[in-house]
Amino acid sequence: MIGNDKTQVSESVHVLAPLPYAENAMEPVISARTIGFHYGKHHKGYVENLNKLAAGTEFAGMTLEKIVAATAGNPDKAAIFNNASQAWNHTFYWHSLSPKGGGEPPAALKQKIEAAFGTVDACKKELATAATTQFGSGWAWLALDGDKIKVVKTPNADSPLTKNLKPILTVDVWEHAYYLDYQNRRADYVAAVLDKLINWNFAAGNLRG
Repeated sequence: MIGNDKTQVSESVHVLAPLPYAENAMEPVISARTIGFHYGKHHKGYVENLNKLAAGTEFAGMTLEKIVAATAGNPDKAAIFNNASQAWNHTFYWHSLSPKGGGEPPAALKQKIEAAFGTVDACKKELATAATTQFGSGWAWLALDGDKIKVVKTPNADSPLTKNLKPILTVDVWEHAYYLDYQNRRADYVAAVLDKLINWNFAAGNLRG
């Protein structure tokens, strides 16, 4: 899954995974300026902080997913968890977007969505509600609970990984994801992402994986 081996190098130091598209590829929905700050400052900062915190500890050499699992819910390891989980979440988020996103999900994913929500539009509406009602910073997700797709929202650095759920898609609703472009209009950002950028093919791949 996105977020573990692709962030590893031989010295067991996590590296910032490359964006799967150019910084300006999401315009006009998300500006190159926003992507530049979000990826080049925030995401990069989580990776760099994690490397400093993990050096010389039992977490050195672990994948991001293993660090998240080992530190979730442990107040003494909150800094390690926050930076590892945010590094993983962000890599997953970049792949949840596509310049050619939106539209209809692939057939197998659409079938699962319709089984859980009735229609794709109803799924998007529930995902948008989760994204817009998440108080403060956080994430809205489509995730697998066993064989069923559900919408969940998580605060701060948390993710479905800590709830024994399998993430298949996410929308970042930290302010740094949208504030330069939308200011306080989070709902407009969420609606535009779901209509024009959401990467159903990535979600379908995670369904199979």
